[in-house]
Amino acid sequence: MIYMLDTHTWIWWNMNPQKLSQRVKEIIGNTNMYEEILLSAISPWEFSKLLEKQRIAISCNPEDWINTALDMPKLRVVPLSPILSYRSTVLPQPFHNDSADQIIVATAREENATILSKDEKIIAYKNVRSLW
Repeated sequence: MIYMLDTHTWIWWNMNPQKLSQRVKEIIGNTNMYEEILLSAISPWEFSKLLEKQRIAISCNPEDWINTALDMPKLRVVPLSPILSYRSTVLPQPFHNDSADQIIVATAREENATILSKDEKIIAYKNVRSLW
């Protein structure tokens, strides 16, 4: 199985794991439960924007935090390719207009991955697999 971390899932795993569902904690914490975990290249950007807007705070250098948070077993950061950029704009409708979510969903669809997300809009979207 291949899983994709939504941005908040990646942040919470590295900052506040108690916010994750028991099921998601078990999946991420047990490398035998997955072949690979994916993270969209947009997620570190979203994290950085949260810092910029002071919606989250950390007590260390942000670049160090990002590097440490990317050091997860079997994690692969999926780059934002030109084709993936396009595909994020032509998702089957209805889907909402959050650009980062569109990129994450398009990436999961391209990689045949299940998104680990608490986001109700992603969970309700019928054109991608997700769980919480």
